Amino acid sequence: MIHGEIHQNVRQYINGRWETSATTGVSANPSDTSEVVAEYARADRRQVESAIRAAADAFSHWSHSTPQRRADVLDRIGTELLARKDELGLLLAREVGKTLPEAVAEAARAGQVFKFFAGEALRGGGENMASVRAGVQVDVTREPVGVAGLITPWNSPLAVPATKIAPALAHGNCVVFKPAELVPACGWTLAEIISRAALPAGVFNLVMGSGREAGQALVDSPLVDAVSFTGSARNGERILQAVAARRAKVQLEMGGKNALVVLADADIDHAVDCAVQGAYFSNGQRCTASSRLIVEAAVHDAFVARLRERLKALKIGHALERGVDIGPLVDEERLARSLAWVGIAREEGAEHVWGGEPLQRATAGHYMSPALFLARPGHRIAREEIFGPLACVLRAADYDEALALCNDTPSGLSAGICTNSLKHAMHFRRHAEVGMTMVNLPTAGVDFHVPFGGRKGSGYGPREQGRHAAEFYTTVKTGYMLA
Repeated sequence: MIHGEIHQNVRQYINGRWETSATTGVSANPSDTSEVVAEYARADRRQVESAIRAAADAFSHWSHSTPQRRADVLDRIGTELLARKDELGLLLAREVGKTLPEAVAEAARAGQVFKFFAGEALRGGGENMASVRAGVQVDVTREPVGVAGLITPWNSPLAVPATKIAPALAHGNCVVFKPAELVPACGWTLAEIISRAALPAGVFNLVMGSGREAGQALVDSPLVDAVSFTGSARNGERILQAVAARRAKVQLEMGGKNALVVLADADIDHAVDCAVQGAYFSNGQRCTASSRLIVEAAVHDAFVARLRERLKALKIGHALERGVDIGPLVDEERLARSLAWVGIAREEGAEHVWGGEPLQRATAGHYMSPALFLARPGHRIAREEIFGPLACVLRAADYDEALALCNDTPSGLSAGICTNSLKHAMHFRRHAEVGMTMVNLPTAGVDFHVPFGGRKGSGYGPREQGRHAAEFYTTVKTGYMLA
């Protein structure tokens, strides 16, 4: 697909066949809202239930397939994703508004994830141990869970689905994949690649539609054995209650209010780089974005001054334009929300430092200048996830207060610290109440082969990514045998 082309025939993929639906939707380019990126079919409950039944019927065969067959399938998918990363990155940039280099990197990451889990399919493994009883042998093995309902967000429409689909298939599960409605072209393109990887019919299914209908059907179905969801805390709580009530497995990734701590002994220029990348790249539309910048008093003013200069120099524009640092927000609703947060910050008395205005560019899009405020711990911009290009600076008297402020949040996904003190770095890694810590690195930016997830309100259930993904996509069986 090239710039300006309408993506035709974006349909459901159910039981090995492409299907249309009674209703359709449209996704537009947030950099140029006059450009249609995709026209897509919207699944109704009947189609979702059909996809679930197909997955359930295919499970017996796929769950007993050889590790080599599963590895070959995943490796084939990963190879095509990597070969087409430039094309896929262009599509992603057009549909989400990420800058082209970042979009291409995400497409490559999706390919790397499938390649990694091709290896995991072969590694498998189990345990054999002696029983406490004489003459008895004990084996501990892992088996696939069953049908996995995978509900993914719009902000990383290739990488996050890969993170869920690849381990589900590697461990022998069947999949019903529902991407966010804002990114149907990315979801369809990934599904189209998977559809040509020699999977048996029903093992992988794509349903596109609203969370209220398509997503709810996945959550409610007694044939869905595990639901993995990445999205808002509000929707995650509803999913948790519904899935837990029927005793299926559930895995939730629900964002955070991440902090970057900057101590007086830090390299200030490097700390500013970490803050800009973590808080503002991708327009802050990342669950790991550092929207709270907690700065030790001795360097507070110098840090804010340098950060303001960096923000003034950032280039905001069309995602495909060369040299652009930040593209548009994903849609009109998210732009309106971010601008509303600027108003809330002003009303509560936070001190405005820079940005927060809608921007006009050569093409009509959802552009906004990155916003920075000085805040107090009780301000809403310091308490609630914004998911937009707005960050606040909190002053801390010393390291102890900075750590306390860092942990003073109901979420706990990622936290970072900029310091040259090994003592403080090690203490922070142990005492920050989060799932992931960063030292002299942005809070946003993680590897694909290690665990990803949060504590407190940021997550629920086993971690995603890496070998730890097996905790969610498999169930443990203990076998005893008289020798």
